[in-house]
Amino acid sequence: MVHLKKYLSFFFVLWIALVLWQCARRGNPTGGPEDVTPPELIRTEPENFSTEFKSNTIRLYFDEYVKLEDVQNQLIISPPLKYLPEVKPQGGVSKYVEVIIKDTLSENTTYTLNFGQSIVDNNEGNPNSFLTYVFSTGTYIDSLTLAGAVKDAYDRKAEEFISVMLYELDTSFTDSTVFKRPPNYISNTLDSLPIFELKNLKAGKYKLIALKDLNKNNLFDQRQDKIGFIEDTIIIPTDSIYLLNLFKEIPDYSASVPSYVAKNRIIFGYQGVQEEISIESLTDLPDSVRTTILKERETDTLNYWLTPTDLDSIIFLVQNKVLDQKDTFTVKTRKLELDSLRLTNSVSGKFGFEEIFSLSANTPIVAVDTSHVEVFVSDSIPYDYGYAVDSVKNQIDFAFEKEPNQTYKFNFNPGAITDFFGIQNDSLTYRFTTGSYADYGNLRVNLSGTVRYPMIVQLTNEQGETQREAILEIPTPVEFNNLEPARYMIRVIFDDNANGIWDTGNYLKKIQPEKVSYYPDIIEVRANWELEQSFIITD
Repeated sequence: MVHLKKYLSFFFVLWIALVLWQCARRGNPTGGPEDVTPPELIRTEPENFSTEFKSNTIRLYFDEYVKLEDVQNQLIISPPLKYLPEVKPQGGVSKYVEVIIKDTLSENTTYTLNFGQSIVDNNEGNPNSFLTYVFSTGTYIDSLTLAGAVKDAYDRKAEEFISVMLYELDTSFTDSTVFKRPPNYISNTLDSLPIFELKNLKAGKYKLIALKDLNKNNLFDQRQDKIGFIEDTIIIPTDSIYLLNLFKEIPDYSASVPSYVAKNRIIFGYQGVQEEISIESLTDLPDSVRTTILKERETDTLNYWLTPTDLDSIIFLVQNKVLDQKDTFTVKTRKLELDSLRLTNSVSGKFGFEEIFSLSANTPIVAVDTSHVEVFVSDSIPYDYGYAVDSVKNQIDFAFEKEPNQTYKFNFNPGAITDFFGIQNDSLTYRFTTGSYADYGNLRVNLSGTVRYPMIVQLTNEQGETQREAILEIPTPVEFNNLEPARYMIRVIFDDNANGIWDTGNYLKKIQPEKVSYYPDIIEVRANWELEQSFIITD
């Protein structure tokens, strides 16, 4: 349970300030003041906050013509209905909004319809923000509330339209309920601030869940939805404020049907943890057929490379030994071309002092013959280098001392690189230059506050993509030197299991994701600058 009163107060003040600022802006005369008045609700049928509700049609009347915008995302009904109501006018204008209920309502239940900002006036598009219509099928209206905020466990900013759900902890509730049926109550963070409020609740014990519900079906789909949860039971009434961390789980293991994509490559798609998967041919392959397996760099795909064969089909056993799960697949051959060796270099533009020159291959690399590799500085002076083959990424990393304002040339003569099929490279030449140290900036980061080790300190761009990384085992300043002038963010990951990466959570296993903290401001690094930044981390 996390108390967020200061957090929410800040966003409330920010929200009010933004509204007042928008109202106070001045502009050039345009023939009269701009209409900023939202449409006003003048009456409803049946009356708002009705009890013993029995109608299947609701009308909300306004003082001017209105239209609906994005009502599919904006309208939140709590508790959710199995069949979505019909809402009018769609694509037109009217002085009323009509909601036709197509579901059977539960007895003695308070329902809330929150229209978000979907009802706007016809001329200026001013919304009647967060208009709600409440009714009860019983004799009274439930009036308790629950409030909080949602943040992304990894990204700096939470996504929009996060569903926040309450499940009553009755005898039918289990942890798997979130996969099977909608919640008892639901709200939404909409598209403004990452805060929520669940209203018109009845007293009881509940489970609190947040979902980025891509299917909009009020169910948790592990393969695509992000989820956040509070481990403790929520007892209502309460004055506590809750914070939910939203994360994407590693999907449960499954194997996809494999297929030939080239004469010498079969792809095996999967979900889950790659290291737990093994692939075995149940068909007796000829002695001339050799095989190897490599993971695709950017996707959850295993490439099964094999020397070409005349077999019409091959039967494979794919198993996850950890889960003791086995699948058998038959892959039929197709008339396809061979995948042949292609090499791609990692350098584009000016070569940075902290960069590594790499050659990536599309087919498995098996040998590097350095007698066919030449490295020169200033185009003609031989230069020392080292190299290492990264078998996971299927690339060759070259190490050498870099000096400012120099030109480096790599010649790969025929036979320098050999792949799994015995194919060797043609003549290749790569030339690149370094700049001056004055072209770059240096950043030192001093960490303090609520810290624990090991931690991963990452420098990212404004899109959250990692540019530099350092792993700290003990308290020490972090040096990011020779940085391209740009705007950066600092992300700190508390690597609790010391595996060098951020680990996500798991709802059913009741595992929360590893904590991530962001430095609150954007850091601008300029050329020929030395910058020192203090980052005080708080809970």
